Amino acid sequence: MALKIEPIVLASASPSRKMLLENAGIGFEVVVSGVEEAVPEDYTPQETVECLAQRKARAVQALRPEKIVVAADSVVAIDGLVLGKPEDDRAAVEMLRRLSGRTHKIYTGVCISRFGKEEVFHSVTEVTFYTLTQEEILEYVAQGESRGRAGSYGIEGKGVALIRAICGDYSNIVGLPVAETLRRLRGLPLD
Repeated sequence: MALKIEPIVLASASPSRKMLLENAGIGFEVVVSGVEEAVPEDYTPQETVECLAQRKARAVQALRPEKIVVAADSVVAIDGLVLGKPEDDRAAVEMLRRLSGRTHKIYTGVCISRFGKEEVFHSVTEVTFYTLTQEEILEYVAQGESRGRAGSYGIEGKGVALIRAICGDYSNIVGLPVAETLRRLRGLPLD
């Protein structure tokens, strides 16, 4: 695209988010926020991801006030529950059982912070899993890809084999709605 974006600060240690920005040709440096990722239990998925993205952006903006900071956070929602990162492999197995054969939603909140102004938004993508056998779930979890991932899977890795269909932005599932984020950074229309 003709519109250039100055290098940004990515307030995330996520390898997936780094990959998305690299693939989009965006220059960036990584500064991890280190903020607490707990929110009140009564928060909706939208409130959860927007709150956490904003908290991360503010922490990093304080360290790099002269830069544009982009922060993001993702969760999976199903049955009125917000599924974050699994605590251990047992929790990952339980999450994948819950998602098996069903449709869930991935919410990613983004906060763009620049020079004292914040733009906070979220994106939602629906993901439908194949019906998974216990053996498939255990084999997937044993590979380690569930660790550190909302909902216990990664679509950009071996987890792609779990997914029957998606409705919405693929990059949102990976961890950052890239096209919308870039349009907002460039001040372009969203419709």
